[in-house]
Amino acid sequence: MEENDQTPPSEEMQPLSVTPSASPSSNPSTPQVMSLEERFQLVRSVGEECIQEDELRNLLDKKPLPICYDGFEPSGRMHIAQGVMKTINVNKLTKAGCKVKIWIADWFAQLNNKMGGDLKKIRTVGEYLIEIWKAVGMDIDGDKVEFLWSSDEINSRAHEYWPLVMDIARRNKLPRIMRCVQIMGRSEQDELTAAQIFYPCMQCADIFFLKADICQLGMDQRKVNVLAREYCDDIKRKNKPIILSHHMLPGLQQGQEKMSKSDPSSSIFMEDEEAEVKTKIKKAYCPPQTAEGNPCLEYIKYIIFPWFHEFKVESNPENGGEKVYKSFEELVADYESGGLHPGDLKPALAKALNTILQPVRDHFSKDPKAKDLLKRVKGYRVTR
Repeated sequence: MEENDQTPPSEEMQPLSVTPSASPSSNPSTPQVMSLEERFQLVRSVGEECIQEDELRNLLDKKPLPICYDGFEPSGRMHIAQGVMKTINVNKLTKAGCKVKIWIADWFAQLNNKMGGDLKKIRTVGEYLIEIWKAVGMDIDGDKVEFLWSSDEINSRAHEYWPLVMDIARRNKLPRIMRCVQIMGRSEQDELTAAQIFYPCMQCADIFFLKADICQLGMDQRKVNVLAREYCDDIKRKNKPIILSHHMLPGLQQGQEKMSKSDPSSSIFMEDEEAEVKTKIKKAYCPPQTAEGNPCLEYIKYIIFPWFHEFKVESNPENGGEKVYKSFEELVADYESGGLHPGDLKPALAKALNTILQPVRDHFSKDPKAKDLLKRVKGYRVTR
């Protein structure tokens, strides 16, 4: 399950709103006005990898309301990948005519010792996550997006869930399950509890329990989603869950493959103040004329362009003045040639991020419930 831990919407999407009164991509989910190919391209663009594309096309052709599943451990403050990128992806899926089930994996967080295993704290963090998605503009009107608490759902249908978990566990050897521990942010070399070994069997069962057609999680969750497809082979099930794995944003510092809650400088959090965002971006790794492994360019590619469909840079007249990039490729070419300097790129990136985040700040400063949730979550110690 992703630990509070992502590709651009298609050109058909309207620019995402940056005001709380209008949700991003607030167009109604009307797949009947989109062709099958348009729907396929829109859904496919969510994933860095898709297993398998022909199955996805067939699903969209045959099933009126495909079910997409994503899940998160409530394990601390929400960073921008989980907040903004997830909102972009969910809105694309609902526009294409899918229903999205977001699995708030409170029991899983407890199994993985998040918040010290305190289920009450975990629940508070889960409520905080939902408040952020509402504030940033996730398209949750109607029943297109459903938030489900794992403890509530499993308890209410235990007779369905646990036999499924047991069957998955029975059919797989321990080394195969151990290869899945990456889904918890662990490695096979870690000293794991028995609960953490049981965890992959449960996450695999979630896919079938939620009747998911599409597993829409990060690349770090790929191994357990493949396990679910292998389980289909074991039980001779023809319709396998389609894996649509999104890109993982790196941390802001050099060599950080992903963001870390234990290192606040590695990521932008959804309620960071304007000055904090400016400071973090100013200190971020951004080598001149180098696009490869540059986290600032990754933020622009996966957040700024999908949100605004352009990137505006303001600089002194002697440095060219204001320039508006209409594609990421155009920006990369200018950056690698030295035409765009980090000293101009970074302030522009910080300004764009702050525009996106302002409605979230407003919500958490004005809404009493949200304000209290944030205060409590900030006071919790993040545990592994």
